[in-house]
Amino acid sequence: MAWQARFSAILLSACLTSLSPAAQPGSIQVRLQNLPFDMPALMEPVFPGWTVRISDFGAIGDGTTLNTGAFAKAVTECVRAGGGTVVVPPGTWLTGPIRLESGVNLRLERGAVVQFSRNLSDFPVIAGLDGRSRRWVITPPLHAYRARNVAITGEGIFDGAGEAWRYVKKMDMTAGQWKALVASGGVLTPDGEQWWPSVEAMNGAETLEAIRRSGREPTREECVRTKEFLRPNLLQFEECQNVWIEGPTFRNSPKFHLVPSQCENVVIRDVKVFSPEYGQNTDGIDPRSCRNVAILDCIVDTGDDGICLKPAGVSDSQPPGPACANIVVDGCAVYRAHGGFVIGSESYGGVRNVLVRNCVFMDTDVGLRFKSARGRGGLVEKVYFENIRMRAIRTDAILFDMVYSGGAPDAEAAKDLTLREERPVTGLTPRFQDFFVKGVFCDGADRALVLNGLPEMPIRNMRLENVTVLSRRGATIADADGVLLKSCRIEPDSGPVLHVIQSRDVTVTGGSFPANRGAFLRVTGPRSEGIRLKGVEFKGAEPVIAADGGASAAAVSRE
Repeated sequence: MAWQARFSAILLSACLTSLSPAAQPGSIQVRLQNLPFDMPALMEPVFPGWTVRISDFGAIGDGTTLNTGAFAKAVTECVRAGGGTVVVPPGTWLTGPIRLESGVNLRLERGAVVQFSRNLSDFPVIAGLDGRSRRWVITPPLHAYRARNVAITGEGIFDGAGEAWRYVKKMDMTAGQWKALVASGGVLTPDGEQWWPSVEAMNGAETLEAIRRSGREPTREECVRTKEFLRPNLLQFEECQNVWIEGPTFRNSPKFHLVPSQCENVVIRDVKVFSPEYGQNTDGIDPRSCRNVAILDCIVDTGDDGICLKPAGVSDSQPPGPACANIVVDGCAVYRAHGGFVIGSESYGGVRNVLVRNCVFMDTDVGLRFKSARGRGGLVEKVYFENIRMRAIRTDAILFDMVYSGGAPDAEAAKDLTLREERPVTGLTPRFQDFFVKGVFCDGADRALVLNGLPEMPIRNMRLENVTVLSRRGATIADADGVLLKSCRIEPDSGPVLHVIQSRDVTVTGGSFPANRGAFLRVTGPRSEGIRLKGVEFKGAEPVIAADGGASAAAVSRE
């Protein structure tokens, strides 16, 4: 009724404005203290007591009845009442897309499974979430556009039915899994190494590329034909403010799992994200061009990057500045992913003020992973790491790569880092500077540390303190300017502890390093200079320093 809607709206406004952040139930402000940068307070949205259940609108939780209409009616009724909570009770609720609106909290009770449909026709191709875009997209299973004070809470599960969308590489499956997958239908590539759900999906990349080469964007009909290739993200919130996601499990996405895009004031807490290890492009939590974000106490286990910042462009509704800013990741665990915490690969929107602390990464391909490339770059600065624990990292424990070429982590790790050609600096040249890494322990990696800058734009001002890595190979610093390793412990099984390539102003102060591993330090390239070893005990390394590729032994000083 009208008077109830007006009263609920007034109550919501009063709740949101009258409570200070520190006074609210479940406040996160204590978790956001003592930051190395100023961050606006994140206020937990408070919703009116108005509550509806999807079963009140005819939803049936039998796993076979399609409930898309019931979800839409429940959200609409909640909005009409001035905001409140839409409750999903225990059951398996089959549905197509769910669109959330301002003032709505979608709460999944324990025992509730929202099973998104495997029927692709239930996810129409639309002109963007705003309905006016020039580019057609597939309706994401969970989405919101320009919503304010919107939440997803509870202890239930969202399943994205990703098996109906994703392609699979044979090498990522066991023999039994691959046999069962092929028997289920779909098509194989001519070499038999990839499975696709349909011919249209398999040929989608080639079809769309041919259309774009012709100088036009794909039509709606062309996107419909290739929708299995395009795939939607499981959750996509665009240009929203005051977003709160706490408690549920998100699994089996067609593509990325959680993608808040161009949003402000976002909290993602106590969320679990799972996909099969063979799930292609199944990133866990990907804030894209978001500001004022806290990601707390989450568990991620996926087939691609775990927690990944995507600094692309900002929207017209956002003030100018870095696309990703004021972001805290605290108390999270990532198992099996391409990277534990990641920035990139695009960085052209810029990043500033990020803190990652008290996190655990286990069995990921890379631990801390930063990737960009010429033509996709921007300024990434003032990024801090504290108290990170890693184990069984498959390639690099810590990787900064400004020459990322889009390959898998093991392929990228095989690149030659020596003596690259300098190119002109442009507005899309990557720039990495002001990184501070403190209190990191990694038990097992292939390489301890890789800083891979550009000849025309070195990585600048990198400080590592109390970093311990037990690895097969040591640290490589290529095209960097201003690197400090203070009180670090790097213990490779073989080869030099540190290989410096075309870099300057590199200082190693104190620390613990292994004995009898050959040369402690290898220096390559004529531009290498200003390398200082202060208070370093070499424990029998012979020779201590090796120079090649035009490097001068005078580039290194010992104190």
